[in-house]
Amino acid sequence: MPSGVLVLDKPAGLTSHDVVDGVRKVLGTRRVGHAGTLDPDVTGVLVICVGEATRLLEFAAAEEKQYEGVIAFGRATDTDDATGRVVAEADASRLDEAVVREAATALVGDVEQAVPLYAAVRVGGKRLYEYARSGEPVEPPVRRVRIEELAVLWFRPGAIAEAGFRVRCSKGTYVRALCRDWGRLAGVPAHMRSLRRTASGHFQIGEAVDFDHWRQSPDPAAYLLPPAEALRGWPRIAVTEEEAAKLAQGQRVVSGIRVPGGSLAACVTTGGELVAVVQAEGPPGAQRLRPKKVFWKKER
Repeated sequence: MPSGVLVLDKPAGLTSHDVVDGVRKVLGTRRVGHAGTLDPDVTGVLVICVGEATRLLEFAAAEEKQYEGVIAFGRATDTDDATGRVVAEADASRLDEAVVREAATALVGDVEQAVPLYAAVRVGGKRLYEYARSGEPVEPPVRRVRIEELAVLWFRPGAIAEAGFRVRCSKGTYVRALCRDWGRLAGVPAHMRSLRRTASGHFQIGEAVDFDHWRQSPDPAAYLLPPAEALRGWPRIAVTEEEAAKLAQGQRVVSGIRVPGGSLAACVTTGGELVAVVQAEGPPGAQRLRPKKVFWKKER
């Protein structure tokens, strides 16, 4: 059974679940999952775990994401993006790049963000979009998210003004809600016109393979990265075969590697094969590594 990490460039028009289903059909396995949803009209980096690597999905969901997109000032929609119904309009001709940049600066840092009404978040046992579609009033939950960067790449004035932007943000951030709030700070309604995820944690758009190209490849399994790649950026500790065997049996092993106490790390063989996800216990320099998820199986 194939196992590993697949970095895809998701096209517009497909849900993340559609892509997962496509990977299942091509590779002939049900054990497929994604590490971070993209809305249907959003393109870009979608990290897929296959086979045994699906056990790493909880760790592969990156804390930070990066996107590039276009915001339209002068028109708001009920979905906060270009797919929705227009709910407010105002002439944005008075906007200039300085005002747009100043409003963007005010959104950098820890911010409170109301979840868009058309979202899958549950409130009172129903999803928000179910309330929105039925017209039933509901108070959307508010999340605290972090915006590390919101950079204006270009600005085009007009009655419907547009700006290209790049944003680095914590997971759980709704970029379309960010665009909605950006417009409010600039003094006009706004919505997200388009969006592309350019990075998910340590996975970059430059290494992502186009989904359609991948599906038509004569050897799609060749694009799978080793499961250990799901733990990019983690402390990586090489262990001997004897230590790997102990970890596989649930035993702790002593490590001379300095890892912050309580931190998770990836134990690998000298050849780079993932042995286990471990947690460091004790003071640095004399730590014991406790296995949390074991992957290594000694060849018989």
